[in-house]
Amino acid sequence: MDWLYTLSGFAVGAIVGLTGVGGGSLMTPLLVLVFGVAPVTAVGTDLLFAALTKTGGAWAHARRGNVDWKIVGRLAAGSVPASAVTLLLLHAFVPDPGKLSAIVSVALGIALILTAGALIFREKLHARAAQRAVAKAEEASTARRTMTVGAILGVLVTVSSVGAGALGVTALFFLYPDLAAARIVGADIAHAVPLTLVAGLGHAAAGAVDWQLLVALLIGSLPGIWLGSALSQKIPERLLRTALAGMLVLIGGKLAF
Repeated sequence: MDWLYTLSGFAVGAIVGLTGVGGGSLMTPLLVLVFGVAPVTAVGTDLLFAALTKTGGAWAHARRGNVDWKIVGRLAAGSVPASAVTLLLLHAFVPDPGKLSAIVSVALGIALILTAGALIFREKLHARAAQRAVAKAEEASTARRTMTVGAILGVLVTVSSVGAGALGVTALFFLYPDLAAARIVGADIAHAVPLTLVAGLGHAAAGAVDWQLLVALLIGSLPGIWLGSALSQKIPERLLRTALAGMLVLIGGKLAF
């Protein structure tokens, strides 16, 4: 079975390299629906998987100067405490594994559908965000909204492992319409590292991480991301994004309903 996990990691890694999204959106439902991994274990394992893989991406963006650390700090100020509280509530007040798995499955399905919407309407949303002009006087308000977005992402990512990518980037485009797209993506990836690490370690402390599975996924995903990145200029992104969104709607509907 390990080689199938590695092959799956390679396939998901290639899609991430091609589109920039799809890690948690594909890996967690794949583990749950195809391999029969318990939803809670799938989420916990995928969170640490994301933390490790996105560290490299964050480092690459930081070297190019594409990370706005002020935005990362604001997001983390909301997401990390929200993640910690969510973990405490989940494992303290829902001790029944069956009920916990049911909650995670529904949350995962909803998160996938939201992510699909963000992918389908990405261009329209980004164009609308570009029409907004943020005045200097709104800086404090923008900071509070960024922390609020961080808190929402913290809850969603902790429960489902989905949302830090497409949803985070879409929210940042609305909050910071004058910021270059590369810096928004860089900030989103850099913020995902502490969020997924805290959430993943929290699930690990509760015994909801399969370490052998994690290693097998990483062995496949790292070369997959490299290959996907190399091919990204040769395949139309819009076509890939539409296909990915359609798949997420179907998977999300199956998990949520």
